[in-house]
Amino acid sequence: MKIAVIGAGITGVTTTYFLTQKGFQVDLIESRRYPAMATSYANGGQLSASNSEAWNSWSNTFYGVKSLFSNNSSVILNPRPTLSKIIWLMNFIGAIKHKNKITQDICKMAIDSINLYKKIAKREKIKFDLYDRGILHFYFNTKQTEHALDVNKLYKKAGLKRIRITHEELYTLEPSLVGKKFDSIFFTKSDKSGDIHSFCNNLVAKLLDENKVKLINKEVTDLRKELKEYDKIFLCAGVGSRKLAKSIGEFLNIYPVKGYSITVNNPGPNAPKVSLLDDEKKIVCSRLGENRLRIAGLAELNGYNLDIIQKRVRPLITWCNKMFPGINTKDIKPWAGLRPMTPNMLPIFKKSKEKRVWFNTGHGHLGWTLSAYTAKSVVNSFITE
Repeated sequence: MKIAVIGAGITGVTTTYFLTQKGFQVDLIESRRYPAMATSYANGGQLSASNSEAWNSWSNTFYGVKSLFSNNSSVILNPRPTLSKIIWLMNFIGAIKHKNKITQDICKMAIDSINLYKKIAKREKIKFDLYDRGILHFYFNTKQTEHALDVNKLYKKAGLKRIRITHEELYTLEPSLVGKKFDSIFFTKSDKSGDIHSFCNNLVAKLLDENKVKLINKEVTDLRKELKEYDKIFLCAGVGSRKLAKSIGEFLNIYPVKGYSITVNNPGPNAPKVSLLDDEKKIVCSRLGENRLRIAGLAELNGYNLDIIQKRVRPLITWCNKMFPGINTKDIKPWAGLRPMTPNMLPIFKKSKEKRVWFNTGHGHLGWTLSAYTAKSVVNSFITE
């Protein structure tokens, strides 16, 4: 059986991996020269079940509308209407009533997925600057804390242990934050951080060495054309999945939600070791090895634009300097990527109506966290059909 996986980001790489575990030879097709050069290049770096809360809420919806009149919002909504954006936003609002169930479903997937990454890394001896020190989550006022406690109830039902800690415990876990005050602090010990780009490239390199995979560099524009060459295709093309699915008559309600990151090189001894989540600013911070700090955030609905806009990057630098005054920010590399987001935040991993094509896409801001789970699931469904 001749199998192709289209897209060599984290979803494509993990799908390829689980296919090879079942004994299949795979053609991994990527339009760029190397794996993980798009959305999987410089994301927030967190394997974070504690970030599973669905974005669907009236407060986030109103916040997005307010962004039309603000230059400093963490959510940016381009006011120019397009049909795809309108359909996506209407479905986003429609999913608000299911928010709690969506959050629990995502959290369950995230827990299983993080455990799968741990097993893959151990079995294949993959190095990717893994930091297994948990994730700290901050809230700045009583209203936010009350919301966090409600979310914790959902996480607990899903099987995640996220505990509230004191400032003294915070300072012990993360000395770089000594003196900082928050209304509440939560800690998830089972969460981790790591370099998604390194993970993808090192795993693909191992599969290539073992002759289990062929890496093919080409631009795919029509799935029907590819089906003349392949018996089965797994579509893992991120924001490109929508257009490719259309070529076989399928509609995938995926919209590109742009995010930004900065990588602080050689941040010095005053940089944090434990990964962080600032709920108010919607910013994540992850240590990648000894010499890099990744700070990421923002959500911009602006089509497929990939320009790195400096006024979007500056808030990340400002946050970094404010949180860690003694950090070295002389060497900063900015980046922007497009998250393939579904309106209900849930990834799409299923067989298409064209029975030779399978989807594994639409993971949004949790692509790194969820991909191992969805990849194993879609491959198992393929095996047992």
